[in-house]
Amino acid sequence: MEVHTDIRVLDNEEKVTTELCSLVEYIANTAIEADDIFKIGLSGGSIPALLAKGLSQVKTDWSKWRLFFCDERVVPFESTESTFGVYKTFLIGNVPLTEDQFIKIDPHLTAEEAAKDYIQKMAVYFPPDCLPRFHLLLLGMGPDGHTCSLFPGHRLLEETSVWIAPITNSPKPPASRITLTFPVINNAEACIFVAMGSSKAETIKRVFVDKEPLPATRVRPMEGLLYWLLDKDAAALLKKGEVNNS
Repeated sequence: MEVHTDIRVLDNEEKVTTELCSLVEYIANTAIEADDIFKIGLSGGSIPALLAKGLSQVKTDWSKWRLFFCDERVVPFESTESTFGVYKTFLIGNVPLTEDQFIKIDPHLTAEEAAKDYIQKMAVYFPPDCLPRFHLLLLGMGPDGHTCSLFPGHRLLEETSVWIAPITNSPKPPASRITLTFPVINNAEACIFVAMGSSKAETIKRVFVDKEPLPATRVRPMEGLLYWLLDKDAAALLKKGEVNNS
C-alpha cells in the first residue's frame, strides 16, 4: 500500500513555522472534537524553537493537550541535552500549557528502566492491548537520516516487540536514550517532518530521489498522513514534480 506523502516547500523559516503551526492547530482541534484529547509526540532539533514562535497564535483548547516525547535523552531535566527541558524553557509561559501536561521520563533511572517506566506512563492514555495511536508525531531528521533515536544500521530499526526501546550506545551523544519504535510511529494518525537549511539538502535527496532505506524513509503511517515541511535550502536538490510547492 502506497503512503501518500505531502511535501511542502516553503520560502523561509517564518513560512515553515506558519505552515507547521497551522497543521498542528487543525490536527489538534480535529482530535479534540473526536476524542476530547489531543495526543502529540514531540522531537527536538529545530522544532521547539519553531513551536515557540508560532503556537501562541494557535486557537485550541490547551487543557486537552497531552504532550509525549518521540525520543528523549536520559539526562537531568536541567541539562541542555534534555528535550523536555528545552520545551519547558520554550513553551511553558509562552502558551497556556502546564508541566503536568507533558508526559516525561524519569531521568533518575537507567535507559532500560526509563523505557519500561515510560511505557507504563503512556499506557494510561491509550486503550489496552493495542498499539498506541498518536494523533500527531512531530519528527526531525539528522544528516545521517536518523529520526527519533533510530539510527542507520542500529538493531532498534527492527524492534517490534515494545512501544518504547532503550538505547545505550547512541552514535550521537548523549549515548543513553529512549525512543519510540517503528510500529508505534507508523500507527500514528499523522506524522510531520520538518527539515530546514542547506545541510539537510543531500539527505532530503537521499530520501526522495535516491530512495535510500534510511530510518526517516521508513516512516510510513499506513493508515495516516505524512507531511514533509521543507524550506527552499533543504529542498534545493529536488526537481520540479517531486514536490508539491506551497
